[in-house]
Amino acid sequence: MTIQTPTSDLSGASVPAGLPDVVTLTQLAGAFFSALPGQAPKLPSGVPTPTALGGVPAPSNVLPGGAPLGPLVREPQLAGTIVPGGNVVPTTPQNVLSLGASSPSLVPHSTAPNGLPDNAAIVPPAVDGRIGGQALGVPKAYAASLPATPQSPSPLPGTPSTPYYFLGESSGYPSTLSEHAVPREDRVTPNAFGLPGADDLRALLSSNPRSAAPSGVAPGSAGPSSLGGQPSRADAAHAAGPFYFLEQARPALTHAGRDPQVDPQARHPAFDVNAIRRDFPILQERVNGRPLAWFDNAATTQKPQQVIDRISYFYEHENSNIHRAAHELAARATDAYESAREKVRVFLGASSVEEVIFVRGATEAINLVAKTWGVQNVQEGDEIIVSHLEHHANIVPWQQLASQKGAHIRVIPVDDSGQVLLDEYKKLLNDRTKIVAVTQVSNALGTVVPVKEIVELAHRAGAIALVDGAQSVSHMRVNVQDIGADFFVFSGHKIFGPTGIGVVYGKRELLDAMPPWQGGGNMIADVTFERTVFQPPPNKFEAGTGNIADAVGLGAAIDYVQRIGLENIARYEHDILAYATHLLQPIPGVRLIGTAKDKASVLSFVLKGYTTEEVGKELNREGIAVRSGHHCAQPILRRFGVEATVRPSLAFYNTCEEVDRFIAVVRRLSSQRTH
Repeated sequence: MTIQTPTSDLSGASVPAGLPDVVTLTQLAGAFFSALPGQAPKLPSGVPTPTALGGVPAPSNVLPGGAPLGPLVREPQLAGTIVPGGNVVPTTPQNVLSLGASSPSLVPHSTAPNGLPDNAAIVPPAVDGRIGGQALGVPKAYAASLPATPQSPSPLPGTPSTPYYFLGESSGYPSTLSEHAVPREDRVTPNAFGLPGADDLRALLSSNPRSAAPSGVAPGSAGPSSLGGQPSRADAAHAAGPFYFLEQARPALTHAGRDPQVDPQARHPAFDVNAIRRDFPILQERVNGRPLAWFDNAATTQKPQQVIDRISYFYEHENSNIHRAAHELAARATDAYESAREKVRVFLGASSVEEVIFVRGATEAINLVAKTWGVQNVQEGDEIIVSHLEHHANIVPWQQLASQKGAHIRVIPVDDSGQVLLDEYKKLLNDRTKIVAVTQVSNALGTVVPVKEIVELAHRAGAIALVDGAQSVSHMRVNVQDIGADFFVFSGHKIFGPTGIGVVYGKRELLDAMPPWQGGGNMIADVTFERTVFQPPPNKFEAGTGNIADAVGLGAAIDYVQRIGLENIARYEHDILAYATHLLQPIPGVRLIGTAKDKASVLSFVLKGYTTEEVGKELNREGIAVRSGHHCAQPILRRFGVEATVRPSLAFYNTCEEVDRFIAVVRRLSSQRTH
């Protein structure tokens, strides 16, 4: 059977012989686009099927690229220009039958009279259609609607009703009550796809130890050593290679101290930094023609695609104000927001979601405590204790409170390594001490502070304790009940979440007794012109419309780090910090500021003959981002006789290769000046 074609289209323009007319082509396209994946298209009556064509494949590129589409052509075109609508037709060969691959991935909810869907939905951009591809980071509402495949035999189970609102099946994302029942994707361990396994690779490497040495380290040279000068486990593994990841006997990390040899459930997935890096789009950026090396993590961390997708999904499908409206989107937004609060509760080990308050960040969190509990309880002559390590955000609010109330600030000193002196701290405590506010990790030096001991000593003196966890939550597991903190604060953007969102944890009995610090909507139970009745915590401290989307994004960031495992993160970061310290410390002219035995991944240093700004600019020319300045921690830097430092700060997506690039720049600068 042969397709009969007219000699002209609707505009009167000539059509090449043997090609279908525009009407027929439109009917064919409509049939292909309206067909679901895996189903044969239903062709309109009168349109021939491929079988009727004698099994001959449909012609490729049925119209030449840029060819006119009938009524779109109305007047002569200038030479060298594309006619209106000309770019609608593919300019590269495309089989007509392959148009079905571009059909919508979601079932249209209704059909227009012409048979075409009225709300064509596109395939989510994170879905990789290649062999082995997975819907990485795709919101589960999308994933559940994708057709079954051999790799994914059935869609995810339906979302249960929200526990927070009055509308069932509200959120496109599973609520926290069903979270652990929903299969999770493994974002940590990459699929091998026929590549040699880990055991095979270890066998190959052990037979040629020279191949294990990374660039910039001579074979047989020392690997990363621990900061205290003691040999690390990586050093002890030289028989198999100089670095920890070649150590065959090193046990897997465990949950809750369980032995992985006895309890297989205790094993975490293997840590693969390259798999992690693929989750962070910004790490593909180039700066000054060089690959970006993000060594400014103490200032802010980069965001995985999962967090970016979750925030986008919120604005596309859930955006509404929360807690008050009898409609579906309010239920979705409320469920998403309160689910994020539950994730924070689990992450911190709090006993109740009523103890978790959303704020803009750690700075606002400390101000909230100072201006509520502090104003209520600190009186003239009372004392407030902070450490010498504090960020300005944990100094200034207490100074303001002390000035307002006539109280006094007392400071815990540090030794020459940057660690707090507990014996001196004990001498500061007395019956006038009302609150002790300390950081868990110094943002300027990286020192890990023994906060559990500090909190216990504060309680013995009858004081309460606040712990600033802005720099700790991304590096180590935190349990507020184990620490015993009365208040714990952190910022979302320091743990791979969005900016503008943070958390105050407070013990329920303290929050109940504290007055609200702002007034407005959302935090009231009843208002008359004579009086106001406030809601209980946490709503009492969340006046007005909160940062709903970024709270949801923070929940996604917590999901991400929990899936990787804080223990995995801590181990990897410790080893890369030891590696960087081992290479940086011997460089002539380098002085490390902060050498405590227990450190998080921060390297503060100065280089003789250069200002910190000069070093930062030279590193930037090579695509390496570091912070230079006082890091909002002037008192501790002045304790070491400097006004500013260069501060590389590492995260679990940084690599030894990036450290080598950083070291090469510092060595070059050092060699150009006489020391």
